[in-house]
This record gives sequence, C-alpha cells and structure tokens, in this order.
Amino acid sequence: MSKNGKRVVVDRYKCAYCGACIAVCKFNANELIETFLIIDDEKCNVCKACVKTCPMGALAVIEACES
Repeated sequence: MSKNGKRVVVDRYKCAYCGACIAVCKFNANELIETFLIIDDEKCNVCKACVKTCPMGALAVIEACES
C-alpha cells in the first residue's frame, strides 16, 4: 500500500546499484539483490530520503495507481 497515494520507483536504466538509498532508509524498505533494487511499498513511508540521496537520480516519487 502506498502512502498518501504516492510511491517511490526506481529507473533501472539509471540505477548504479551503489546502495546509497539502502543506507539512508530508516524503514528498511529498500533491498538490493545483485543488480535489482526492490522497494517494499509496505515498509516505505515516502519520506524521499532515498530519492534525495541517489547520486544517479534513479529514484522518483510518483502517484500510485490502483490495480
């Protein structure tokens, strides 16, 4: 479930898998598995710490879509 109708997404073409977003996440919502960054929407509170920290600009906050 997204928070406030928003969620954090990763652009896999920009992500360098450096782990900076994992280090700053207070909610342990980000996990790096080899070259695949997973953002757990249940844990993420959309605080944008990871978005601001990413040196590649690979993370963004978007409006969540109901499926």
